[in-house]
Amino acid sequence: MLGEREQLNKLLEDKKNILIVFGKNNGDAIGSALALSEFLEKQNKHVDIVCDEFALPKQMKFLKNAEKIKSNFDHLQKFIITIDTVKTGLQELGYDLKDEKLRVFITPKQGFLTKENIRTAQSDFKYDIIFILDTPELEALGKIYDNNTELFYKRPIVNIDHNPANNRFGQINLIDTTTSSTSETLFDIMQMWQAELIDADIATALLSGMITKTNSFKAEATKPQTLNSASKLMHLGANRDYIIQNLYRTRSLSTLKLWGQALSHLQYDKSVGLVWTTLTRDDFVRTGAAEHELYEIIDELIASSPEAKIILLLHEHEDVSKIKIHVILTTRGQNALQLLAPFRPTGNERTATCVVEEKTLKNVETEIVEMIKNARCA
Repeated sequence: MLGEREQLNKLLEDKKNILIVFGKNNGDAIGSALALSEFLEKQNKHVDIVCDEFALPKQMKFLKNAEKIKSNFDHLQKFIITIDTVKTGLQELGYDLKDEKLRVFITPKQGFLTKENIRTAQSDFKYDIIFILDTPELEALGKIYDNNTELFYKRPIVNIDHNPANNRFGQINLIDTTTSSTSETLFDIMQMWQAELIDADIATALLSGMITKTNSFKAEATKPQTLNSASKLMHLGANRDYIIQNLYRTRSLSTLKLWGQALSHLQYDKSVGLVWTTLTRDDFVRTGAAEHELYEIIDELIASSPEAKIILLLHEHEDVSKIKIHVILTTRGQNALQLLAPFRPTGNERTATCVVEEKTLKNVETEIVEMIKNARCA
């Protein structure tokens, strides 16, 4: 990884405005994004973090600057109007905004202005370089990518991940499949990059990402070097007890109620190793829970169901304007994207999601469960 570090240093030499994005709202992505942001700001860079439809999980609010993660861009470019006033001069300039239309009023000192005196242009993109974390492909970034593809083609991308399914879309690809998490991969990079910049806040964000990804080091992906990295981060100032207290011992009442609803609907098919559950819109109303709390339920199901090879969660979307069923599929050793292929899912081989419209929750449940069983038995 030494060669990549030298490339990274050269690429960042004259870059001032940096964008960090990730595709899935999870603790590993959040922890690594906040750590990288702090690390780059120590190098006098301006950094924005964006994730499509981001909602900060309550248990991650303790991390420094967690509230700075945005769900969309403020602006990417400026529209520039240039008016040649060499011959006319300028006496007065004004504007108003009416019916969502901007009118600009220009009064010349002499003569008059015509359209030949006016030129328009777009400014360059505000970001010089993009870091993409814990995301296997550009399409997994959602609307952040779909609505701004030109930005991603015109700016260099540094791709940091631990997932073997990553399709290496960056100009620099820092993919380490031997680590347990993107946070651990990033820690290794930082140690070779500028280790002296890693302070207690950065260490805390990284360790939080590692703990959430490995379910407090109980997941199968946890390796001896993972524990060694965690030990180093604690030596650098990360307080493990404080992190655990916030991540696991401060569950909101709404989350616990939602867990109860999910467990009451839980079903298991031992023949294919499938565990699944459903949640209705009424379940969310009764518990007062939000959709972002669903990922905690999945993590809990994975941790408490070691015999399960496939974990499926289906829920009615909060949008009441039309019927939408959100499907989240997590697997062990199976390709989640292939299992959900007829529904054009996004995500990666381990976790894939899709939204099904105009079908009831029961219909979608029956269809996907049968599809998974047939695929496993084929």
